[in-house]
Amino acid sequence: MGVRSVVIVEDEPETADMLVEMMRLIGFQTYSCPTGLKAVDLIAEKKPTTILLDQMMPELSGLEVLRSLRLDPRLRDIPVIIVSAKSLPADLKEGLDAGAAYYLTKPISFVDLKSVVETVTSNLPGLS
Repeated sequence: MGVRSVVIVEDEPETADMLVEMMRLIGFQTYSCPTGLKAVDLIAEKKPTTILLDQMMPELSGLEVLRSLRLDPRLRDIPVIIVSAKSLPADLKEGLDAGAAYYLTKPISFVDLKSVVETVTSNLPGLS
């Protein structure tokens, strides 16, 4: 099995720490950053197998990050899971329409995160 890695883009330190720990327990190498602008550079550098992305971020929103990834041929196929406090049906639709593989609303449970991560990464080459 190849190395599974994740970039976690979350501006709240406690939430970021929790997501890092959850993803480590699932078996992922983790990278974390607190802003959308830094996330774009980190994702391009690390090319992770998946991304956890908060929607409400300083500098560049999660949706802006997601849209920029979808325009980059090197990064467009990385599954992105939005993890956001925004939970209205319109928010979910906007995130999925922007190219998210999945949309989880906060607070999230370890079981839900693990299930979604395994679903979106199950068909990735080199990881099965």
